[in-house]
Amino acid sequence: MLSLSGNEIVYICSITVFAYSLRGATGFGAAAAVPLMGLVVPVKVLVPAWTVLSFFGSVTILLRDRHNIAWADLMRLLPSCMLGIAIGLFFFAALDSRTLAQALGVVTLLHGGLSLWASMRPADATVSPDSTSGAAAGPPTSPRPSLWRDARLAGLLGGAIGTTMGALSSLFFAMYFDAIGMPKNYFRATMSMAVVAIAFVRGLGYLAIGGYSRDVLLILAITVPVALIGIFIGERVQTGLSELTFRRLVDVTLITSGFALLVAH
Repeated sequence: MLSLSGNEIVYICSITVFAYSLRGATGFGAAAAVPLMGLVVPVKVLVPAWTVLSFFGSVTILLRDRHNIAWADLMRLLPSCMLGIAIGLFFFAALDSRTLAQALGVVTLLHGGLSLWASMRPADATVSPDSTSGAAAGPPTSPRPSLWRDARLAGLLGGAIGTTMGALSSLFFAMYFDAIGMPKNYFRATMSMAVVAIAFVRGLGYLAIGGYSRDVLLILAITVPVALIGIFIGERVQTGLSELTFRRLVDVTLITSGFALLVAH
């Protein structure tokens, strides 16, 4: 049975509130929490627990924002993502995640840094809040030149690495949505729907391979109440953000997640 000190429980709760405040504001953010929580919780316990938490956290967001889902963009991700999940489940029991996490941290830092730099240019200051690829209203936003505009690549890596390491699939989805210039309301809702779909399939996969234990249930009992607090905070924050500020918050979150992956490993 997993044994946690009082300080470790406080640490876990603090990281969870931080992560779900970001998720409540942007639709993602848990990727920054997984490597940090991995310092005190075994990965084999953390990954299944965080998958369940991600599912219910995203459902909470969708209760209000489901009408903003960009279904066309989401459907481009899912086929390759299902293949990625199958690959991730295969490697979940044996793969050493340290090198993979550090490489992912470098990629995330580079993308977040370049995207933040691009948002500082005058051309990025005008983004139509009503536009998205897949939405009927308004002209499409100007996509950012990026490898991550390839939905098949983002879906494959998100499914495979997210299943192997926990909550990191949202990083690749965030990179894809950011690269195509998805507005914040669509971004948050579509990200949440993607996480719900992926977490549901992953959760069934972990169940099939015996990934749920008493320790997993203990982590869920600790994190679920504080995750709801974090989502409440994020909901209040995101309503006052401009489109440009939101996009920069996404970029800073990516950079933070990249640092977390490097430092924690």
